[in-house]
Amino acid sequence: MAKTKIINGNVITPYRIIKNGCVTFENGKIIEVSDRVSSDSCCEDNCGCNEADKVQIIDAKGKYVAPGFIDIHTHGAGGHDFLDATVEAYLGAAEKHVQHGTTALVPTMTTSTLEELKEALEIYKQAKKENTKGSQFLGLHIEGPYFAMSQKGAQDPRYIRNPDPKEYKEILSWGNDIIRWSAAPELEGALEFGRALKSRGILASIAHTDAICEQVLEAFENGYTHITHLYSAMSMVRRINAYRYAGVVEAAYLIDEMTVEIIADGSHLPPSLLKLIYKIKGPDRIALITDSMRAAGQPEGESILGSLKNGLRVIVEDDVAKLPDRTAFAGSVATTDKLVRNMINLADVPLIDAVKMMTQTPASIIGVGDKKGSLVPGKDADIVIFDDNIQMDTVIVGGKIMYKRL
Repeated sequence: MAKTKIINGNVITPYRIIKNGCVTFENGKIIEVSDRVSSDSCCEDNCGCNEADKVQIIDAKGKYVAPGFIDIHTHGAGGHDFLDATVEAYLGAAEKHVQHGTTALVPTMTTSTLEELKEALEIYKQAKKENTKGSQFLGLHIEGPYFAMSQKGAQDPRYIRNPDPKEYKEILSWGNDIIRWSAAPELEGALEFGRALKSRGILASIAHTDAICEQVLEAFENGYTHITHLYSAMSMVRRINAYRYAGVVEAAYLIDEMTVEIIADGSHLPPSLLKLIYKIKGPDRIALITDSMRAAGQPEGESILGSLKNGLRVIVEDDVAKLPDRTAFAGSVATTDKLVRNMINLADVPLIDAVKMMTQTPASIIGVGDKKGSLVPGKDADIVIFDDNIQMDTVIVGGKIMYKRL
């Protein structure tokens, strides 16, 4: 790939914003981030330069230049769910997400049959090879089926059960694509499960759980270092036999090293909680996630959470997916640009921190921080250019322009 320079942009680095900065990349990698434009940026077509010496110029025109957004928890978008188990579903969701600034994502599987899960994992391998127009796939997230029935949320109760070593070892033998797995740590066998994941370098995450604080502390010691969609489908302080017990949410605050993810879609968490989480955990411990389903980027109305064959019917209204009886949310229809915008507008978070929670922090949590998440020489050229309202102008994945607003 020819050398490319993004000029005249407000470049967001991990610690500052460089006014009128310049980002240079070549062969899919960032090679320079500077507050000036070097003299080799003047080449144009028919200028007489050797082809190898030409420099492509992208004029940001005063807009922000930031690392590409990373979504570590999404079930789909654009009418597609990853449990549809088709290459078209994977690619279609990735192409919809990239339009909103997501340059890398972790496809997430909801609780389902083993047959559906295996098929989805097999299709993932093929889709990853064919994905040339959308967000890059970083690996898979299995959400369930080892959950507390009392906190099932929109997860299908037909498949919820305790961890079974024979079962999860078989699933793990299907390949190396699983990079995170969410489970309830209080279940019988869950601590052994956490240790098994940790030994394989897989992120063990706490989710859909009624654990008390002491159980979370023990889980943390056994590999569970992250909490899936904080506040959603999990315990908080409550009374058991007249005594108060802290829950998962309180444990998340007590354990400084515990990372969390939040659905900042404007529905799942009110501004007051967004502010509280940010105040206590800080941008280095918070990842913004869409938790988006197939209805993301689609008109409101009826939809399906999970596979078309065995999924759960939901209703999309008021910019969120709900169970048919409207007793609970069933996933979001947000995109990553909206998450950043909400953290700024609803939670009064500085732009640089809002971007960090959508880039550097999720990259670190899932173990790709050495390659992605910040505009640093040597890292992948995953770059977004957006305006003051976080509306995407240009989205670049691996040095290739994937989206350009007309």
